[in-house]
Amino acid sequence: MRTLAIAALAAFTAAAAPSPSLIAVRLDMRSDVFVAGEGYAAFINVDNSTPDTIDVGRPESPDRIFVELFRASDKMQYQRTSDRPFVVSFSLNSGEGLRLETVLADHYAFPDTTRYFARAVLVHAGTRYESSMKSFDVVPGLYDGGAVQMFKERPGLKREYELVHWVRGQVEHLFLKAKDSGTENRFWRTSDLGPILRVTRPKISVLPSGEVIVLHRATQSAFIRSEFWSLPEAFEFHEHEVMSDPDTVGAERMKEIYRESGGSEPVKKAWWKFW
Repeated sequence: MRTLAIAALAAFTAAAAPSPSLIAVRLDMRSDVFVAGEGYAAFINVDNSTPDTIDVGRPESPDRIFVELFRASDKMQYQRTSDRPFVVSFSLNSGEGLRLETVLADHYAFPDTTRYFARAVLVHAGTRYESSMKSFDVVPGLYDGGAVQMFKERPGLKREYELVHWVRGQVEHLFLKAKDSGTENRFWRTSDLGPILRVTRPKISVLPSGEVIVLHRATQSAFIRSEFWSLPEAFEFHEHEVMSDPDTVGAERMKEIYRESGGSEPVKKAWWKFW
């Protein structure tokens, strides 16, 4: 009898004690602070310790994975603006793990510059497996200059560019924002142009051929030239080019870029693009 009682007590204790989750989900943000309009990239980490296979993303897949977004100040949950998948389709066998990238701006509007909470959720066999909440801030950035673009074939459409800086990873970075007004009201994805050394003012110009060029000093001896292609219905990044400072090494290519970029106070000089 004593043996049976001890066995029964052990069985009850095992049933009552909380067991560790057999599926571990973790969310990592690419940065703790983003400039408004960025993609807000994140990584979802999943470790499968069940005997099952986790299957996500195919039309017949039984499992789902997604990210929930909340405003930090009052825990209000935001509604998704897109039904597209958060990650690529995958199949994860027992004992395996993987790391998946997602872009939260593809799924949520992010209407405010404020602090947000996000968590990743995996639904498997009817059970939710949640990551811990991750907080991150969205800020407007500090103004560094701007330019304006008009389109001859699209009268009334105006594209405004704004250069801002903010600290990322303990280093100041330059960012380019772009938004349309007039006949269209839309925001284009904000671009991180890389580290900036703010001893000289960054320059922005819109060339007659439609390229948008930003030139800024990255170090004491180097500049970064960022080129975008701008059309009435598109605004796309094209390339980065790192060049030496002409004052230190006499780079002729750099002097040519300076001539292309125009005046030293781009915000006061409206650049006009005609098609």
